[in-house]
Amino acid sequence: MNKENVLFGIVGLLLGLIVGFMFANSVNKTSSLAVGNVPPSAMNAQNGQMPEGHPQVPGGMPQGASMQEVQAAVEKAKAEPDNFDAQIKAADLYNQVGKYDDSITYLKNANKLKPDDYETIVNLGNVSFDGEKFEEAEKWYTQALAKKPDNVDVRTDLGLTYIFRQSPNYDRAIEEFERSLKTDASHIQTLQNLTVAYTKKGDAAKAKETVAKLEAVEPTNSAITKLKDEIKKIESK
Repeated sequence: MNKENVLFGIVGLLLGLIVGFMFANSVNKTSSLAVGNVPPSAMNAQNGQMPEGHPQVPGGMPQGASMQEVQAAVEKAKAEPDNFDAQIKAADLYNQVGKYDDSITYLKNANKLKPDDYETIVNLGNVSFDGEKFEEAEKWYTQALAKKPDNVDVRTDLGLTYIFRQSPNYDRAIEEFERSLKTDASHIQTLQNLTVAYTKKGDAAKAKETVAKLEAVEPTNSAITKLKDEIKKIESK
């Protein structure tokens, strides 16, 4: 799944989270879900409907690849365990068809071959997130941030792992989102996610302050009206 694309559909996912559904990754794999990530199960929330413009959930054959090509790539990765590129290709194909555990296996093989390869570390975080292994995703995103602490997309994805896990930690998520904004105060996805985190926490004042910043940066953002509606709901309680 492509986090970048999911980000553009995050509004529906974010709102789904606010109303009690699990909302749903990749901000981009070159940088990461900046908002983030969005687990596949969340994409099927809200009566099984995708947000408008959201790509289809992986589950079939990778685009442009035949079954023979997939099998050949996997067999090559198995036959050449020291071939970094072969491990990455097999991982990518498995990721495209939604077989996240298999993708993680080959990404870990690649990581053993090149422990310092930054993109592999980020992709381990992305695929772990897609597979709803949020604590595991946290570990890989933390490693990536140790190398590039100013990567706003990855830090925002890290924050999302604290929202999506079974026992959410909104304070920890907010901490990461705030750190992202210190690097890029106008980062749209972080502002959206931070508004949601404050709303879920029940902090209407902070949520209003954050959505106002979002509106100042991108007044046409389609999430603003609904985010404000959710804030009004917690204010009226």
